[in-house]
Amino acid sequence: FIECHASTILEINENQFLITAFGGSKEGKNDVSIWLSENINKKWGYPKLMDTGESIDNFVYPCWNPVLFKSNKGDLSLFYKIGPSPREWWGMVKKSFDNGKNWSKGKKLPPNILGPIKNKPIQLKNGDILSPSSTETITNEGLSWKIHIEKSEDNGKTWEKIKINSNSKYDVIQPSILKLENNRLQVLCRSRNNFIMQSFSEDGGNNWSKITKTNLPNPNSGTDAITLSNGYHVLVYNPKKNKKNGRSKLSIAFSKDGIYWIESLILEDKKKGEFSYPSIIESIDGKIHISYTYNRKNIKHVILEYDKTY
Repeated sequence: FIECHASTILEINENQFLITAFGGSKEGKNDVSIWLSENINKKWGYPKLMDTGESIDNFVYPCWNPVLFKSNKGDLSLFYKIGPSPREWWGMVKKSFDNGKNWSKGKKLPPNILGPIKNKPIQLKNGDILSPSSTETITNEGLSWKIHIEKSEDNGKTWEKIKINSNSKYDVIQPSILKLENNRLQVLCRSRNNFIMQSFSEDGGNNWSKITKTNLPNPNSGTDAITLSNGYHVLVYNPKKNKKNGRSKLSIAFSKDGIYWIESLILEDKKKGEFSYPSIIESIDGKIHISYTYNRKNIKHVILEYDKTY
C-alpha cells in the first residue's frame, strides 16, 4: 500500500490468525479500503479486499478502523466505518460463519450505533457483548470526544448504547476493556489531555464511574489492552506526552490491578517514524500477539512469550 493503518488481529483457530487494516493512497481519501490477510503455518497471505466504501448514493467514501471479533458461538464479525471523516462516518459490519472463508455483504449498523471504534469487543460469562466505542463531534466550543459502550444481549443482533461520563471535561476516544477482579471492568482511553484516561464499572458495564487520569502518558495516539489468562493486564501504547514524534516509540506495560502500570518492554524506539495503533490478543497457546502500524507503509506482527507464573 502507499499507506495503511489501524490494524486488528484475531485468532480463528490455534495458530491461525487474521489481520485487517485500512489501506489506500492516504488516510481519508476515497480510495482507502478495508483489507484482510490470513496467517496459516506462520505465513501471511496476500491482502484480500473486503470493502471499498461504495455508498448507496453511488459515491465512494473512505473506509476506517476495522475491528475483528469472534463470539462465543463461533461466528466472526468484521466491524468498520465508512464516511467522509470521523465526525460523519457510520458503522458497518460483515459476518462470517466459516472462520473467514466467506463473508456476508457489508451491512450498516443501526442509527447511533457505530460498532467498536478501534479496539475489540469483549464477551462476558453471561453472553453479553460489550463493544468499546466513541464519538467525535463539533460543538459550539469546538471538537468534542466522548466514549461509550455498545451492549448486545443477543449475540450482536441488537445493540444498546451506554454513555460513560458524558459531561466529563476530558476529551477521550477509542477505549479498550479490561476484566478486573470481582467482576469489575475498566476502560482505558486515548485522550487529548496528555494521559491515558480510565473509567470503571461494578455491574457488568451498565454504569460507569467518572473518567480519571492514569499515570500513563498519551500523545493523542491509540492504545490497546487485554487481560491475560493469568489475570495480569497488558497495555500497548506510545509512552510520550508530546505529540511531536509522540508515535516514534511504542511500548508494553504490565499491571496486576489495572491501576499501577510498569513499562516492561519497548517494541520500537526511533528518532523518527510512526509505530502506532496497536492491537493485542492472547492466543490459545498462551502467547501474546500484537499488530501495529509501521511507518504507515506496513502492518507489523510481533509474537511474545511471557512467564505465566509471574
